[in-house]
Amino acid sequence: MKILLAVDDSKFSDAALQAVIAQIPPQGTEVLVLHVVEPITLSSPPQMSPSYTPELEIQVKEGHELVEREVQKLRAAGFKTRGAVETGDVRGKILDAAAESRADLIVLGSHGRKGVQRFLLGSVAENVARHAPCSVQIVRIPNQAI
Repeated sequence: MKILLAVDDSKFSDAALQAVIAQIPPQGTEVLVLHVVEPITLSSPPQMSPSYTPELEIQVKEGHELVEREVQKLRAAGFKTRGAVETGDVRGKILDAAAESRADLIVLGSHGRKGVQRFLLGSVAENVARHAPCSVQIVRIPNQAI
């Protein structure tokens, strides 16, 4: 079985990782741990090169550190795993990675946003579930734990 685990350094992603470890036997299972850095597109001052984005470089570096921590946890649990950090639209990159890796399952945490927050920010989990080329497991944390 091939699993894509989407992570974002939140307690919701940690719950998704724990769900993989608790629910899926590691034998014969490959896990791709994916973190997507979504750049904020603001216009830069004219004297700055459009490709100069030190904040993005820092976020990508932190993303690699996050992915490596999660990969190590999965390896300790007996999973064959690898990590990846992508830059771009979170929804699109998760869907692309699932298709490219021929994932059988995408696992991700839900932030549980509702109302205006959900309308303005959108729901990555909902979008992935609607458009995924495979099954999707959305891991939720009970309200009292949030």
